[in-house]
Amino acid sequence: MTDSFAVNKANWDERAELHAASPDYNFADFAADPAYLSAVVRFDRPRLDDIAGLRAVHLQCHIGTDTVSLARLGASVTGLDFSGAALAEARKLATAAGASIDFREANVYDAVEVLGAGGFDLVYTGIGALCWLPSVARWASVVAGLLRPGGRLFIREGHPMLGTLDENDPATPRYPYFEHAEPLVFDEPETYVATDRPLANSVSHSWNHSLGEIITALLDNGLTLTAFTEHDSVPWNAIPGQMVHDEATDEWRMKDTPSRLAASYTLQAVKPG
Repeated sequence: MTDSFAVNKANWDERAELHAASPDYNFADFAADPAYLSAVVRFDRPRLDDIAGLRAVHLQCHIGTDTVSLARLGASVTGLDFSGAALAEARKLATAAGASIDFREANVYDAVEVLGAGGFDLVYTGIGALCWLPSVARWASVVAGLLRPGGRLFIREGHPMLGTLDENDPATPRYPYFEHAEPLVFDEPETYVATDRPLANSVSHSWNHSLGEIITALLDNGLTLTAFTEHDSVPWNAIPGQMVHDEATDEWRMKDTPSRLAASYTLQAVKPG
């Protein structure tokens, strides 16, 4: 797995600068408007409820747009990511946005060792995170270790059903739905937002995890599931040419019968006090 993490780190180190410069990440809006929130956090704000005053950690925070958004909602936020290049961009964004955030560089599996056990009221994980981890059970143990008794996990993620589909033939599942030992290896010079050049470090390794495996991993680590919602939309153009953009939510859904695809989900769980 060390090789897979190294491959992915090279890929995400290169993506960081490109993503920060892309208009799709809206860095300029964060700097110009002190009330601006990322589209991902805006989508789930009714489910987040009031997080003011909570000590929160955003795992796999990338370049920090969701992290800054959580801080703007009043949480005291730590952002953790394995890419130093991504965190460099996240710190620039936080400075421009006037947000005070503690960014830490570490593999998510090392989060308890780096941040300490039981210190967080909220563990937040955003879109496009779990697919980079080989073991969802190990991730769930990290979440449980970070939360204080009574603390909450909040995750919005791409649906594993979506993860099975070949973007060129979405009617036919091609990739595993259930967790698999060997990574899926992709060589994609384009990233998921508009950029001015292709990736040189274009290879990535990823894994899918079924909903049952994710929920069972959380239950096995002592968490109680409190909310679960599936959505027909996702915050990126996951199947180019076959999805339409919803300007109101900045989400993408199938243009032909969107109800046939669960594209993302929001899950919440609590560590009993």
